[in-house]
Amino acid sequence: MERVRSRLPTVLGELRSNRSFLRLLAGRLVTNAGDSLYYIAAMWLVFELTGSPLYTGLAGFFVRAPSALSVLTGPLVDRWSLRRVLVGTQLINGLLVLAVPVAAWTGRLSVWVVLALLPVVTFVNQFVYPAQNAALPRIVDDDDLAKANSLLSAAYQGADMVFNAASGVLIALVGAVTLFVVDSITFGVALLLFAGVSVASVPDPAENDAEDVDTNPDPDPDTDPDREPDAPGPIANYRSELAAGIGYVRGSLLIVLLIGVVVANFTAGAMLGVLPAFADTVGGPDAFGILMAAYAGGSFAGTVLASRLEDLPLGRFAAAGNVLSGTLLAAALVLSWFPLTVGLFFLTFVPVGAFNVLFWTMLQSAVDDDLLGRVSSLVTSAATVAIPVGSAVGGAVAGVVGSRFVMFGWAVGNLFFGLYVTARPALRTLPPASEISAAMLRLGDETGPAVDKDPDSDAPPTDAVGASDP
Repeated sequence: MERVRSRLPTVLGELRSNRSFLRLLAGRLVTNAGDSLYYIAAMWLVFELTGSPLYTGLAGFFVRAPSALSVLTGPLVDRWSLRRVLVGTQLINGLLVLAVPVAAWTGRLSVWVVLALLPVVTFVNQFVYPAQNAALPRIVDDDDLAKANSLLSAAYQGADMVFNAASGVLIALVGAVTLFVVDSITFGVALLLFAGVSVASVPDPAENDAEDVDTNPDPDPDTDPDREPDAPGPIANYRSELAAGIGYVRGSLLIVLLIGVVVANFTAGAMLGVLPAFADTVGGPDAFGILMAAYAGGSFAGTVLASRLEDLPLGRFAAAGNVLSGTLLAAALVLSWFPLTVGLFFLTFVPVGAFNVLFWTMLQSAVDDDLLGRVSSLVTSAATVAIPVGSAVGGAVAGVVGSRFVMFGWAVGNLFFGLYVTARPALRTLPPASEISAAMLRLGDETGPAVDKDPDSDAPPTDAVGASDP
């Protein structure tokens, strides 16, 4: 323990004196620990109540479908107090998850109670992560962004790694319902931590513009705002801000990159949706917890390595890393010895965890601060919209061909993503994440769709796939 404590100042660097970041980091750790308990308990409880991969696929759909709505939360996150968003979401979810133990204690627990709860809790969470991403550049210096992202992601994956494994054991010992009570407590602890985060506000551009506009001391009655108000209302403002976020990324290279992410995430959703059924064939709730721990542990290792990989070109890392992940997962599923399967499962997600950190570092470096909440929510929606659909489809297919076959789909999806990046010169040649600018991603470029052109070729550029309106 002393050895770990002695290394903390080195790992944190200058961030160790940033109290707001430390509270954000601790809150992220606690709330993600609770999320791990909640997810494992909910997925296994659904399988326990039904014994069907079709229902676990539906559970995967309901727990992830609201992520596609995060595009709608971005303008609100950019407008609201980020600290209040973080605190309020923890309070709401802390109360919501108590619905399952209350239903169990009153004898009214059914699979439909759990399925109804899943999308509500997930929707509330759609305000949490854009708020955290938007808060980070306001509480840490630009030079510390990559390290701060790595630490936050490490907290996320580290909590998943430990508590996924613990959840499987706890389910076997005390039952899934009890974990929902523990989860409610973790939301309360996270609430207290987030309450101490101090986030600098972003100046309102409208206020700055107003300073440069001459006011008329004797307004014309026909244009008097007291008589005929022409200021846009909240709904019009919301639509305008949402449209600004969409317009900022339209036609950009970011949209081209997200195509590969969507395909990989569809197959990932199928895999996660049938994982409880697959685990039941090799062990039960303990095996489910161990496989989810390996999944989180590999991602955790990747996030820890990310700060050491930030100087690598992002494009080449995305290509090689995804091909490697797909190959490792295929090998894990071919082998029948469970310990080796777990080991390869762990290694599969190391490149995935590293890429996720570098991807968000790229966004936070390239995107304007006042648009970051909207862009983060847009990206989250685009990146995750395929996951719930994949879970539902995977659950239905697994009922016919078996869960192992469905899990092979994720290996194929990652191989596709890696080869897709390799085939797109504009993606393959992306520089290190921290060096990528808005101009490189063609963000805010209204001159036309993003194009790929091989720097070694004299051929004219061609329209990029997926560069149209998302």
